[in-house]
Amino acid sequence: MSAIKYLFQAGNYISKVEDTLYGSFVEHLGRAVYTGIYEPGHPCADENGFRTDVAKLIQELKVSTVRYPGGNFVSGYNWTDGIGPKEQRPVRLDYAWLSKETNEFGIGEFYKWSQKFGVEPMVAVNMGTGTPQEAGYFVEYTNIAGGTYYSDLRKQHGFDQPFNFKYWCVGNEMDGPWQTCHLEAHEYARKAHEAAKIMHWVDPSIKLIACGSANTMLPSYPEWDRVVLEEVYDDIYCLSCHHYFENSTGNLNDFLASYVLMDNFIHTITSTADFVKAKLRSKKDMMISFDEYNIWDIEGEPWMNYFEDPSHRFTKAPPLLEQHYKFVDALVLGGLLCTLINHCDRVKMASLAQLVNVIAPIFTQPNGAVIKQTIFYPFKWVSLYGRGKALRYFANVPCIETVHGQTKTLQSAAVYNEESKEIAF
Repeated sequence: MSAIKYLFQAGNYISKVEDTLYGSFVEHLGRAVYTGIYEPGHPCADENGFRTDVAKLIQELKVSTVRYPGGNFVSGYNWTDGIGPKEQRPVRLDYAWLSKETNEFGIGEFYKWSQKFGVEPMVAVNMGTGTPQEAGYFVEYTNIAGGTYYSDLRKQHGFDQPFNFKYWCVGNEMDGPWQTCHLEAHEYARKAHEAAKIMHWVDPSIKLIACGSANTMLPSYPEWDRVVLEEVYDDIYCLSCHHYFENSTGNLNDFLASYVLMDNFIHTITSTADFVKAKLRSKKDMMISFDEYNIWDIEGEPWMNYFEDPSHRFTKAPPLLEQHYKFVDALVLGGLLCTLINHCDRVKMASLAQLVNVIAPIFTQPNGAVIKQTIFYPFKWVSLYGRGKALRYFANVPCIETVHGQTKTLQSAAVYNEESKEIAF
């Protein structure tokens, strides 16, 4: 095999790689929160019950943003259940994951956790059972200094200063039939627009992310994205994309070429967004938040059968989606990360889903150890060295035939760091 040569041209940049490209996600799902980031009584827990051993690994990953509280969970979640004295919080049924939610960890605890360990919150509001007004109340509670019902309620709960959350997701995967109170595109578009109006009236400085397509297999893709953008184009900072990758054909080369699917997805959504931009005579380019992506063996994981046992239904923090990753998964994730960098002119935010225990780079044992999974390492090194300006390059990479067509055998990205004067490749 002949050597692969790369050619770089000085000053030929794609764009700056935003720090927010290296975000992640914590949902009230399985053991992501309880016995994940939060476990009072654990030997490494601090005075708030936060696991410091887990937090240390999150800091090692240099995670920038963390999306919370969901995910499918958020479409049936009332944020007011998770505020105030813990002993007064209601225990609820979680429809999304057939679990019991104690609400002992809520938005106040998440704020404390994010402040202590240096991540920026990316908060989702409920567009399923929730209303635009409730979304506005949520922003009022977190971002208004005082003098109103919800801002003063926050003060009563021990938070004198506002949280000043910047990034807000207007719902989650509302195109998915699995979603609590799933909506058609035109229904979600109108609801999201009204929610965005109220949320921006409360705090004009916030940046909103609307629900784009939850994957490329849905029959509504990409028409959903067009319909939604035509309604909310001027309201939002980003349109979300979600996709999970698995070895669906059983062919190793197809699986390693998963980055092609992500690449095509991004091209399709940016093309759709540019069509809407032209139709609306807008001067704004729509950016993308790829705020759920990872390797997930959806069909092969035992969680699919977990709830066939009635005794497993509606228990607290059941062991769901606890995938154990292999070396090949790390290779695939590396290709996905390179793809995000190569699209950093339009992809401004991304969230590896998820962060702890649930299809995650970090795995914990209740009252025990914390473990780095194989996918921990590509995320760590790309997060560490992939900050700066992404470079365009040319390479004589050979191709092979995969389910995606003629596919390069090597996916790459290059980032120039102006401070160190180094190129990370």
